[in-house]
Amino acid sequence: MCPLLRGEEMCLAQLFLQSGSAYDCISELGELGLVEFRDVSPKISRNTDTSHFERKLFLQHSLCWFIMFTMWVASQEQLQRLEVELGEVTRNKEKLQKNLLELTEYTHMLRITRSFVQRSRVKIEAFERMLWRVCKGYTILSYAEVEEYLEDPDTGEPTQSVVFLISYWGDQIGQKVKKICDCYHCHLYPYPSSNEERNDVVEGLRTRIQDLHTVLHRTEDYLKQVLIKASESVYTWVIQVKKMKAIYYILNQCSFDVTNKCLIAEVWCPVNDIPTLRRALEEGSRKSGATVPSFVNRIPTTDTPPTLIRTNKFTSGFQNIVDAYGVGTYREVNPAPFTIITFPFLFAVMFGDLGHGAIMALSAAWMVLYENNRKLKNTRNEIWNTFFEGRYIILMMGLFSIYTGLIYNDCFSKSLNIFGSGWSVKAMFDEKVWDGNGVLTLDPNITGVFKGPYPLGIDPIWNLASNRLTFLNSYKMKMSVILGIIHMSFGVVLSTFNHLHFRKEYNLYLVFLPELLFLLCLFGYLVFMILYKWLFFTVKDSRHAPSILIHFINMFLMQSDAVQPLYPGQTGLQAFLLVIAVLSVPVLLLGKPVYLYWLQNGSHRLGMYRFNLADEFLHQAIHTIEYCLGCISNTASYLRLWALSLAHAQLSEVLWAMVMRIGLRMDTSLGVLFLVPVFGLFAVLTVSILLVMEGLSAFLHALRLHWVEFQNKFYSGTGVKFCPFSFSLLPSSFEHDGLL
Repeated sequence: MCPLLRGEEMCLAQLFLQSGSAYDCISELGELGLVEFRDVSPKISRNTDTSHFERKLFLQHSLCWFIMFTMWVASQEQLQRLEVELGEVTRNKEKLQKNLLELTEYTHMLRITRSFVQRSRVKIEAFERMLWRVCKGYTILSYAEVEEYLEDPDTGEPTQSVVFLISYWGDQIGQKVKKICDCYHCHLYPYPSSNEERNDVVEGLRTRIQDLHTVLHRTEDYLKQVLIKASESVYTWVIQVKKMKAIYYILNQCSFDVTNKCLIAEVWCPVNDIPTLRRALEEGSRKSGATVPSFVNRIPTTDTPPTLIRTNKFTSGFQNIVDAYGVGTYREVNPAPFTIITFPFLFAVMFGDLGHGAIMALSAAWMVLYENNRKLKNTRNEIWNTFFEGRYIILMMGLFSIYTGLIYNDCFSKSLNIFGSGWSVKAMFDEKVWDGNGVLTLDPNITGVFKGPYPLGIDPIWNLASNRLTFLNSYKMKMSVILGIIHMSFGVVLSTFNHLHFRKEYNLYLVFLPELLFLLCLFGYLVFMILYKWLFFTVKDSRHAPSILIHFINMFLMQSDAVQPLYPGQTGLQAFLLVIAVLSVPVLLLGKPVYLYWLQNGSHRLGMYRFNLADEFLHQAIHTIEYCLGCISNTASYLRLWALSLAHAQLSEVLWAMVMRIGLRMDTSLGVLFLVPVFGLFAVLTVSILLVMEGLSAFLHALRLHWVEFQNKFYSGTGVKFCPFSFSLLPSSFEHDGLL
């Protein structure tokens, strides 16, 4: 059977890994992604410190720091040399920057304080004498702000410095002044005693500053070259370290044998991949040079295996729709293969518009055509990523919408006259037809008006009729009921595959058959009446055609004589079907619990587990009530196909009438220019409202019809997904530090 329909057959196996080759064997399995490991070593804490597997080395380039991993990698010696080299270069650069700052400050101090001492001697003596009398001769202070902002080497932010000159008398006062300056983190520089000495110092500082700028530029260029060289290997180092962490994590889940020379691991593995698993262990043993090979051994188990369903880029989107409801129980029928057709079709029934479907299909086809483009795949926009991952679903929904749009004959709220109308326009405009009618009402019972049915879909002339909405409502409502009953019946039929596969043949007679009879005898008969009325009641009988809803209600009330029957023998058939439906309920309620109770007491075939009649009866009672009442509510739920289709068509028509019709009615020379922005507005509203909002609404309703109305007939979704140990699942970006 197709693996997509039921999933892969799984088995539990033991891996016997020699101590010398265990690392290489696990590495081979990680590259292939074949098995899911089970933890068989509960004594080892899962909070194992992995700090001895990695350490971080920070590399500074301007304001950027790179994180490097330096331990247990293949290029460990090269990385250690790079670490030492970059550390020395970085420390030298920091010293040069601090030296440059000190020299720059010293230069500004000498330049600004020159005006402090170039004053007349008489005024200075008078000022000093007054300061000595007021301050008792402690200090003389002069200061000014530096106009240029200097960069702080510690913070990297520009700061404004203040230059000050302090004159003092006595060593004790000088010591106090220096301590105060140290408290405020001031930089102290000696001041020359003469102008000639000051000029010499300034000239020397300029030379040293130029030399420092030259050395700093060369240091930065060299640092860039080293970092560029290191960046070429940093991605590889990160991947290697993450792989090593993952391998040691798996090794911690293994246990030792009695000789402590062999590691034992338990894995879930697809049965079809057992030969590949053996070859991987042989390759790991060969790479490690082990003399004793590692091997695999299948073991029996009663545990439920995880579920593995292999998908490709086309089926993965539909499988995700199913998995969002719940991962399938091991080997039960998978709804995804059927969802590939039913999901886009039910969406298109609600969304059906030829123009909108074409836009959707073309957009999805563009994404499919450029699906390997890295710019489209690797984006941080979650909304775009969602659309891109579901490009094949959108493509199928667009193609099915084109088909239903042709059936509805609806393209941007307008009809297409492809094959010519089946109504005679000449006969409709006859005076007898229009006598007393202010609007066009299509009545096929008038002689000569109706020539024949339209070849495909709905006749375009209905777009002009005043009774168009009445006709479409009746058509789409009945179509929704028919599609719903077929969809639910198909779900009930699929449950037989689960009953047969799990060797529960008694469910075919005690569960499947009563469910199918209850559904078909009541709601299947409703579909029969709809089709019978369509086929056997002609235009001449349309005025006296019976109501399907009245007949269906009278079926339960046993009042079939109150209305004209649809066909001969209707009363007896309806009574028979109603009796069958009623009798199927107690069979569905009591059949399975009673049979299992008899089987438990009459033989030992069920002795493998404890059987509780009360629990089984309660479970079956809940299932019976849910199914019987669900058939009614689920059938009514499919009427959303009619409601959403009507809403989409009406919104499209309103948008055309309020936007495009305004531009098309202008017959002046400016009408063409006015039509351009009108068409732009129409396009924006069409995409935003009718495609995005209405499309999302139809998508969610189709999702609900599959999850609730279809899948609950046969799909439990209580399984566990198969999660293999694979290096491809490891995060490769720097900001993700997760293990697996």
